[in-house]
Amino acid sequence: MPPTSSQAPQGDESGLIRLLRQDIVAVFRDNRMIAVCQNVALSAEDKLLLRHQLRKHKIFIKVFPSQVLKPFIEDSKYQNLLPLFVGHNLLLVSEEPKVKEMVRVLKSVPFLPLLGGCVDDTILSRQGFIDYAKLPSLDRLQGELVGGLTHLAAQTRSLLQHQPVQLTSLLDQYVKQQHEEDCATSTNGKPHPPDPAPDS
Repeated sequence: MPPTSSQAPQGDESGLIRLLRQDIVAVFRDNRMIAVCQNVALSAEDKLLLRHQLRKHKIFIKVFPSQVLKPFIEDSKYQNLLPLFVGHNLLLVSEEPKVKEMVRVLKSVPFLPLLGGCVDDTILSRQGFIDYAKLPSLDRLQGELVGGLTHLAAQTRSLLQHQPVQLTSLLDQYVKQQHEEDCATSTNGKPHPPDPAPDS
């Protein structure tokens, strides 16, 4: 029996839902930063500008229907994010944690509230994202670490070389004195009298 017209859309809908689920799984698997924002009504121009500003930093906007997104989150390790999904939401995602750049862009768009999210599977509140954005960059921390290690290595080398240098200096002075005494002996033709023996 051929499917009725009411049954056909249901099959299409389940196919669409399956595709959306696959997209959601890919988004949460492939991105280290996932931020949840309240999806407010933005004008087409504001949406385009926001997309452009975020895309410059390789941050992308993803919107999924709640009825597909919520069941995925309920059954995943991200279930603690569930309270953020009230009403309409959008996700800001990036393969690398671009928290500083995202927070900077969102400050210029105050009508798009950041609710929270996660970075490297660590759940963050809105304040958590703001605090994370204030952290120094990894490059800067690595530079400071290398600078500190270089300074310590130089100090260690200096300490290790100090004793041998002092010993070498004393030996040089001793050799010089011996040479001067030898020269004086050869000039006079006879050796200097030995030092008198101490009285016993």
